[in-house]
Amino acid sequence: MNSVPLKIGEVVGGVDTHQDLHAAAVLNGEGTVLGTQFFPTTRHGYRQLLVWMSHFGPVARVGVECTGSYGAGLTRLLARERISVLEVTQPDKGLRRAKGKDDTLDAIAAAQAALTGQRVQVAKDRNGQVEALRVLRTTRKTAVKCRRATLQQLHNTIVAAPEDVRDQFRAMTRMKLLRTCVSSRPDRGNFRDPVVATRLALKSLSRRVLELNDEVADLDQLIGPLVEELAPTLLALPGVGVASAGEFLVAAGDNPQRLNSESSFAMLCGACPIPASSGKISRHRLNRGGNRQANSALHMVVVSRIRLDERTQTYMKRRLAEGLSKREIMRCLKRYVAREVYQVLAAK
Repeated sequence: MNSVPLKIGEVVGGVDTHQDLHAAAVLNGEGTVLGTQFFPTTRHGYRQLLVWMSHFGPVARVGVECTGSYGAGLTRLLARERISVLEVTQPDKGLRRAKGKDDTLDAIAAAQAALTGQRVQVAKDRNGQVEALRVLRTTRKTAVKCRRATLQQLHNTIVAAPEDVRDQFRAMTRMKLLRTCVSSRPDRGNFRDPVVATRLALKSLSRRVLELNDEVADLDQLIGPLVEELAPTLLALPGVGVASAGEFLVAAGDNPQRLNSESSFAMLCGACPIPASSGKISRHRLNRGGNRQANSALHMVVVSRIRLDERTQTYMKRRLAEGLSKREIMRCLKRYVAREVYQVLAAK
């Protein structure tokens, strides 16, 4: 990211975020440290931090670590005050080797990153409907993950159960198994018996699965209409459903204009090849970075298009005839899908 020169008298800030205390630093345009201070992670503390920085001059921008977790509250305040917030993406390893590490040094490094435009990117705006979508989707993901783990434990419990229990349940379909276990009435007073304890465990696990099913369904009733409201044109793209559209929206955030081009969105999604040339060899390697959830959503869109979209099928046949492997073609298609998605998001 290119740094914007400071006006006369302006300063930049840097914040190393933690659960209870934030370490803050202020630099002038020449990179001189004007001050460092610690502030509590409360609304009053955030306000004190901003007032303290403003004492040194107009605050042009602030580099903040972990804007999506410990720094989320401070990021919201700075955004409301119309102060540019830059997310510091990674520590300066060279500086750490030379000077060591503590919270004050990390805050100074964050301010230096904001001043030079190195190791930073524009932070997501977390005050809009996309943030609401992100919270709901994150909750749904954890519910699905818990349901998967519970079903696996239910299966393992039946496999290792006493013969009478195993023979009763092993041939049942999933829903019949869940309903049978939930409706069962094992003798709780005899829980010391392994057979009864197993039946009690199966009942508890089955009830948990059904409750998680209801939780996922309830969240889907909220997520679906929200995605349709936020990005109807995105859902109109071939192969893009509610799940993948929601992932793209969350990846871009409430301020997709922070992504300067479609290539930057492709890099964000890990769909942009990385140059790996040296000497006479000119090549690119697979990008294994970026937002892997968005990359997975691109993959699912490509899979759907290969099955259903005639234009994609024609492209697939042509590239196969040229000698490319299916995996290489899918990488090309993911890059094309990223371009289409970005054009829709940028037009919002």
